[in-house]
Amino acid sequence: MKPNIYLETTIVSYLTARPSRDIILAAHQQLTQEWWEARRKKFNLFVSQLVIQEAGSGDEQAAQKRLKQIEDISLLEVNKEAVLLARELIKENFLPQKATEDSLHIAVATVHGIVLI
Repeated sequence: MKPNIYLETTIVSYLTARPSRDIILAAHQQLTQEWWEARRKKFNLFVSQLVIQEAGSGDEQAAQKRLKQIEDISLLEVNKEAVLLARELIKENFLPQKATEDSLHIAVATVHGIVLI
């Protein structure tokens, strides 16, 4: 049985972005592309509406590339339980106030029992 993985928007961004001149970002992009080609089929992949929303924002051509990569990936519901958990993560200072979207990614993965990458 394949493990389930929730893909956060950063993965899709690294996968589709123009190669970076920054050596660290370039390494992240390369590792993401290698993982996508060689390993992603070993997992059941999931995203949420939040990932779709984030991937679809910004430059229109870049957004289309990101959305194309995730169009066939299963969608997890951003439910009330996830929203409440995300609020708690911020309230209890597990994440800073500015990380509200990140807290929601964590919460969606958590309430659905899925690993977040």
